[in-house]
Amino acid sequence: MNLDPVNMVPWSSDWLWSLPLSVICVVIHVVGLYLIKQRFDHLLLEAAQFKMRIAAMVFMAVTTVSVTLLHGAEAMIWAAAFRWLHALPDNKSAMLYSLNAMTTFGHSGSSLESHWQLMGALEALNGLILFGLSTAFLFAMIQRIWNQLGKQSLPEPVLARVEA
Repeated sequence: MNLDPVNMVPWSSDWLWSLPLSVICVVIHVVGLYLIKQRFDHLLLEAAQFKMRIAAMVFMAVTTVSVTLLHGAEAMIWAAAFRWLHALPDNKSAMLYSLNAMTTFGHSGSSLESHWQLMGALEALNGLILFGLSTAFLFAMIQRIWNQLGKQSLPEPVLARVEA
């Protein structure tokens, strides 16, 4: 019978920490994507017809960087939790571990003690959800740009039929 206290710690503490962290990250992500979309809608209204293509390309580049920063901020939240729980020895290793877990890259060389390993797996699950949201969002933004650019290049009689 194994009486090692580290292996006897229940996984419930991993769930108790991971679920609120996951919810916080998803909420931050959705709010961040909403703010980016609001800016995008403003751009569509303000951009002149001939500048739309350039504005769309610049906006997609800025959007991609913004979404990447959102993922980084969410990884920082997990890293801070790992540090606060003393699951990792320093900020650098916590951030590297967190980014590796969220991206499911997993080659940082850092590992969690056995009683925190489920939390690491739950962070990876959260990362998959966040990347799925980001992918869907970026795809939707590209679709909107293509639709807008397509409408701009149509002659008026065709545009009237498309919009009807």
